[in-house]
Amino acid sequence: MVTKHIDARRQSAGIPRRWLRIRSIAGAMCIALTACVTQATAQTRDEAIPLDAGTEQTIKTLYRNLIEAENRHDIQAVQPFVWNSSTAVFVAKTATPAEGGWAGFWGADTMLEHLRDIYKGPFQIAPEYESEKETALSKDVVQTYVPVKITVAYAGQTPVPKPFLMILEWVRTESGWKMATDIALPIPL
Repeated sequence: MVTKHIDARRQSAGIPRRWLRIRSIAGAMCIALTACVTQATAQTRDEAIPLDAGTEQTIKTLYRNLIEAENRHDIQAVQPFVWNSSTAVFVAKTATPAEGGWAGFWGADTMLEHLRDIYKGPFQIAPEYESEKETALSKDVVQTYVPVKITVAYAGQTPVPKPFLMILEWVRTESGWKMATDIALPIPL
């Protein structure tokens, strides 16, 4: 009865019955496709190559060296860590609220320029290295996840340590592992 009422309303609204059938079939196909993608994703995860100890140690060392260079505000030392790509991204606070508050700074040059601006004032990252985790997303992409406290005075911030989750993605290149993404997510207090 309810179905007949809905169909009658749709027909009176001028929606031909064949379009209703097409939408129903399309909806069913979307549900089936979603189920297939979910299953394929689960299989891919289950079949993922585990991160070997040598690569994990390499990434841990790179991360520590990157943090040391950032804490020295040494842009020349930071630059070799950054993937030279227009798709490298640094997610960070913007200079003014009018710019959106937070944004992605795309490309190696833009990323380094934004870091250079941040380094003009107080800036310090204190990672919780004991909580650091690395995971292989593929044989050529590794993600570093670590809770940190960041002290920064950029864009009018009060330079007191605040908690963040720092997520970096590293890509394997011909010249070694490079940082492709640097995302620091603020943790609300």
